[in-house]
Amino acid sequence: HQLPPNSIIVAHDLSPADAAQIKREDVLGIVTDVGGRTSHTAIMARSLKIPAVTGMEKISRMVQTGDTIVVDGSTGIVILNPDPEMIFRYRQRHDVFRNYQQSLMAFGRLPAVTRDGNRSVRITANIELVDEMDIALNHGCEGIGLFRTEYLFLGRSDLPSEQEQYEAYRRVLEYNRPKPVTIRTLDVGGDKIATSLNLPQETNPAMGLRAIRLCLSYREIFQTQLRAILRAACHGNCRLMIPMISCMSEILTTKSIINHVKAELTAEGIEFCNDYKIGILVEVPSAAAIADLLAREVDFFSIGTNDLIQYALAIDRVNEHVNYLYDTLHPAVLRLIKHVVNAGQARGIDVSMCGEMAGDPVNIPILIALGINELSMNALSIPIVKKLIRSITLEECLELTDQAFRMQEADEIHAFLESWITERFPKDYFLNNS
Repeated sequence: HQLPPNSIIVAHDLSPADAAQIKREDVLGIVTDVGGRTSHTAIMARSLKIPAVTGMEKISRMVQTGDTIVVDGSTGIVILNPDPEMIFRYRQRHDVFRNYQQSLMAFGRLPAVTRDGNRSVRITANIELVDEMDIALNHGCEGIGLFRTEYLFLGRSDLPSEQEQYEAYRRVLEYNRPKPVTIRTLDVGGDKIATSLNLPQETNPAMGLRAIRLCLSYREIFQTQLRAILRAACHGNCRLMIPMISCMSEILTTKSIINHVKAELTAEGIEFCNDYKIGILVEVPSAAAIADLLAREVDFFSIGTNDLIQYALAIDRVNEHVNYLYDTLHPAVLRLIKHVVNAGQARGIDVSMCGEMAGDPVNIPILIALGINELSMNALSIPIVKKLIRSITLEECLELTDQAFRMQEADEIHAFLESWITERFPKDYFLNNS
């Protein structure tokens, strides 16, 4: 269905498959009744540079086709049929924000090194679609820290062929060569439903047959994807990442399947690459708890905070009624992250972060202090994060983190860090978060 130009989508919900088909040149904003900041619809909207407000509960029943709407994605405010003065004010605000974003672009081209030169971090981008690479590169990404391959599977009645997948992975790898590209294997289930798989309805899909669990149950689909990735890996700097690992047997079984796929390709005389790294997405508390064991079997960790927070705090991250409990700076979350980083460092493997937490300025000092090697984020966040890192010292980060870890409540940690950042960077913090 073709939307007219300058449309705002208002819906009860917008599936990731629907979101993947949106053309950003036609859509000015998205508003939904359900969902939260880390729902996949919200993540997709940010990657497409479309303002979105989710969790409005009854908005779809209040809006009629043809209404004029203001969607303020930075504050979460939606105004129905605003008067001319309100429209004028928001157009002014939009112009200020656009000019501010433009002024930050120069920082995207600079390395993310602390002001004292004592800590550097690789800043990479999260992408869903091959077409997003231009945006990511223009904003200063140093590679792709998360390529969500499931969007090749969504919004269609058939499965993508090995060749179609190979071409998509090859494009991303060639485009970024020699920069690293982390390709996450198929992560459907939960709120990402691939109709072509005809999966059964589940009472609690977030805890059900999804990600690596699904791939190990549908091995032919998994093996086809692995064949495509290994073939494409010849064309760039490939890192293969397995999502939702919760125990040792899952990674060992996955590595066995990869070896089987390699043997198949060899027997068929098809070229593939052995020079790649394999890692896991640490997003289940059990994986965080046994990170020291898992580190023996992989080349890198990537901390997926969106799900790690959801599972650690027992919060459905797409449920607007409990969104207020979802907190990146909960002391339990910070301690889990610290444990994973320490386990990675003890084994000498890289630890990155690719959840939405990685792109929020308020979290940056703590992530720098903990020793995260790479932060992967929505491309739009890259310039402001680089500016912040280049403006602070490692000593400041360590001091802030030491104080934060002594605090007992997430609200207290937020207030402390926001106060520090607002004082140091009043204009940047205001414009990026208000």
